[in-house]
Amino acid sequence: MPGLQPQAAPPQIAAFRRFNRAYTRFLGTLSDSYLRTEYSLAEGRVLYELATRARPQAKEVAEALGLDAGYLSRILAKFQRAGLVVRATASHDRRAAHLMLTVRGKAALRTLNQRADRQARAVLASLSAGQRDQLAAAWRTIESTILGHRPDPAFIVLRQHHPGDMGTIVALEGAGYVEQFGWDGTFEALAARITADFIDHFDPACERCWIAEIDGRHVGHIFLVRHPDQPGTAKLRLLYVDPSARGLGLGKTLVDECVRFARSAGYKKIILWTQSILAAAHRIYQGAGFKLVKEDPHHSFGHDLIGQIWELQL
Repeated sequence: MPGLQPQAAPPQIAAFRRFNRAYTRFLGTLSDSYLRTEYSLAEGRVLYELATRARPQAKEVAEALGLDAGYLSRILAKFQRAGLVVRATASHDRRAAHLMLTVRGKAALRTLNQRADRQARAVLASLSAGQRDQLAAAWRTIESTILGHRPDPAFIVLRQHHPGDMGTIVALEGAGYVEQFGWDGTFEALAARITADFIDHFDPACERCWIAEIDGRHVGHIFLVRHPDQPGTAKLRLLYVDPSARGLGLGKTLVDECVRFARSAGYKKIILWTQSILAAAHRIYQGAGFKLVKEDPHHSFGHDLIGQIWELQL
């Protein structure tokens, strides 16, 4: 039936379970002595949550870690007996208590952090720089696909185009607009002509293509080219942000980079052609100072559309 996800294959399930067994052993989750201390991994995580939350309460720590309330209560009782934690009654609700690490509790957490850092350094030191990058990329893939964590914008890299990039751009543009808007193959043909013209007539003094990458994966691009008929005017073309990278401000970053370069190259104006249905792109253009100056209905890419021309005076 449409919309149903394909079932995981037995080898995939086996690989998932094999990784879990290996990684839980590596982390020491089955041991009562995490990192050769007197605390289990669960107890170490509770110490971390108590240290990094403002006036934490047992309920929110249990929810954050997915711990049974009774199990957490036993951990906290152990910490209190050891002098690691004290309870302070909340001023707004005497039934609720804030949990605070004592000096001894902070020292215990500091020991855990230092040993965890040493463990990470020892593992990473045995790998080449390329292997470390691959491992970091794999961790972030697990975070984004399984845990739903968004990539950190700090991991986005902008670079200029390399050989082979134009084919990737045409493929992403063609597939992306078919998937999102049902456009036909004539849009892919347009993207191919734009990229071919860019390569044929590229002037590095006043033109650019920027590629955005996360972990070496192409997640966005944009072009700034000289207008062939209007001296002093640049054209912004093919702004694209992959769905996996949306919500990170990447579109704004790409457009801002175009505007910055256009000013440095001496352009007086930037124009662009877009469609009325591309509302997310409009917000980016408006944020950069572009103004809508013209609209015209047309039939292109298999649909009736309203084309728009936007301008930015530099």
